[in-house]
Amino acid sequence: MNLQSPPRTRARLFAVAAAVLALLATGLLGTSAQAAQGCRVDYRVSAQWPGGFTANVGVTNLGDRVDDWELKWAFPSGQQVTQAWNADVTASGANTTAKHLSYNRSIASGSSTSFGFNGTWSGANEAPTAFTLNGVTCTGSTEEPSTTPPPTGPVSAMEQVAAMQPGWNIGNTLDALGGETAWGNPMITEELLATVKSQGFNSIRLPVTWDENLGPAPDYTIDPAWLDRVAQVTDWALEHDLRVLLNIHHDSWMWMSAMPTDHDGVLSKYEAIWTQLADRFKDHPAELAFESVNEPQFTGAEGAAGDAYTDELNRAFHAIVRGSGGNNDDRLLVMPTLVTNAEQPRLDALKTTIDDLDDPMVAATIHFYGFWPFSVNIAGFTTYNAEVEADLVGTFQRVNDTFVDNGIPVIMGEWAVLNYDHNRPGVHEHGELMKFFEATEFHARDKGVTTMLWDAGQFLNRNTLQWRDPHIYSYFRSGWTTRSGTASTDRVHLPKSGAIDAETLILNRNGLGFEGLWQGDTPLAQGADYTVSGDALTLTSAALTRLAGDRAYGVNSTIEARFSAGVPWRVNVITSDPPVLSNATGTTASFAIPTLFRGDQLATMEAEYADGTNAGPANWTSYKEFWSNFQPDYSAGTLLLKTDFFNEVDDGQPVTLTFHFHSGAQITYEVTKTGTSVTGSAT
Repeated sequence: MNLQSPPRTRARLFAVAAAVLALLATGLLGTSAQAAQGCRVDYRVSAQWPGGFTANVGVTNLGDRVDDWELKWAFPSGQQVTQAWNADVTASGANTTAKHLSYNRSIASGSSTSFGFNGTWSGANEAPTAFTLNGVTCTGSTEEPSTTPPPTGPVSAMEQVAAMQPGWNIGNTLDALGGETAWGNPMITEELLATVKSQGFNSIRLPVTWDENLGPAPDYTIDPAWLDRVAQVTDWALEHDLRVLLNIHHDSWMWMSAMPTDHDGVLSKYEAIWTQLADRFKDHPAELAFESVNEPQFTGAEGAAGDAYTDELNRAFHAIVRGSGGNNDDRLLVMPTLVTNAEQPRLDALKTTIDDLDDPMVAATIHFYGFWPFSVNIAGFTTYNAEVEADLVGTFQRVNDTFVDNGIPVIMGEWAVLNYDHNRPGVHEHGELMKFFEATEFHARDKGVTTMLWDAGQFLNRNTLQWRDPHIYSYFRSGWTTRSGTASTDRVHLPKSGAIDAETLILNRNGLGFEGLWQGDTPLAQGADYTVSGDALTLTSAALTRLAGDRAYGVNSTIEARFSAGVPWRVNVITSDPPVLSNATGTTASFAIPTLFRGDQLATMEAEYADGTNAGPANWTSYKEFWSNFQPDYSAGTLLLKTDFFNEVDDGQPVTLTFHFHSGAQITYEVTKTGTSVTGSAT
């Protein structure tokens, strides 16, 4: 492979009429069966590798509204579907059926829906020649769409950044200290990039840490093997029609932070890296963009002082790349604020830099992980409340007013929440997290900001190439184009015994129409099962009694509120009673409280001394940080208190803990540390 100047591969769509098949120049197959009346199907193989492929299927309804749609076809070459999204795909031999999911069950007249899948093939990967939608054959015309390539003239920065939406970070990989796999992720493969593209992403951010692969001063020569590997991944992404944002990553805190005390040394090293990168990639296409540095930060220099160092690095980066020739003359250059912060003084400082450079191919970048106490679950911020929302709305409004409305595009180069990870379950209540994700994507879209999800392996499992939580992914994907409705909670807690009362939730319609409640494919009856008054949705006693079943502890059933668009809002009907904690002894390194959770789950924990003052770390609040200070272990039936918590607890002073659970239950418990020994008692 020529790593200097990669070819671009773009999947092209060809029409299918009867048995007409076309093989694309890339070796991938693409077909489109069109119906003069009834339906049109666009089938394309967007990625193919030995033994495997990814296909995307678009279904357009040309007739009356279709409910509970099913699309059927037969694979001609023995292909098999191994994983699907946005549809339930089953097969009997070659005969394959894709069935709607709960949130896309209907296709209005003239409207479309789409789904995709990964599959296996052997020998040949011929495309299906015929499709039926609810029994109607999608035959259509044989008119072939134009294959005229898009214009190759200059594209504005705003257009290029818009084309990157949505984006995905290959986090904790080429930026990992110690090598590509040192932080637990596998090597990047073409199959990974094909999967990312198939999931609807249009760009990747490629974080790279360079320090461990540099030679000595003054040249700071990048290890050729490392540079080749970065170029290889870049080229793979471009070949799979993914735009790329390449940067200098953890170097920002490893050595660039010393700029206030080693100004010339840091600047020399930084300029040497960008000189080499600019030269290596100067002939790459415009779909490769450069980001000057990730989260610039400087020891002892905050605020305006830090802004000045950030400005100096951004200007040096700009001068080097623009002076290197080739396609770098007008390549998109992306510049961060100090620590990629979105407070107004930081935005104003970067705006001044960009205005002074007077370069139309420059974009701004910030990062967004939400209101910090909510993002890490500290200080009692366990819900997506008004304060969390105000922080979110204000961030995007400032970014829009400062940059977008002035013709400067913005990339939110990283976004997620800080303490969400598949290895730290329960830090965030699921429904509250979905509200945050839904709102973030809406406000970014509304304010013209391109988003790039930070994924260090917590969302997409790179070993299996499957989403760890498909429900979360459904919110990501839906949020790229539409809003989803939510409600005040996604939990209805019922007692183990005794009468079951009606329960009321408040709908957050987000501009959508409420279309009813379902349990699976069965609609609940308005009036008998639920009532709606304004935004108040009340589940009747009779419905909850039925949904609770045998009232075993835990989730008894799940229903969903459907809206006119977006992902349905899930509501779990849960049987629970207040948890029971028992006495315990242990050490500051290992202390577990035996706990009968009885169907409930932990939201947060408070810690106070007898005089009412706050105990433990972050003593500005009584509510401690989830996971770093405490965590539940539901399978073991314990609540764990961590060393970090005890390290900041006074010796010999009893501490009253209040455990808050999602049902609303509050349970108090007392612990006392004596040296490294800890005793605990239920109160």
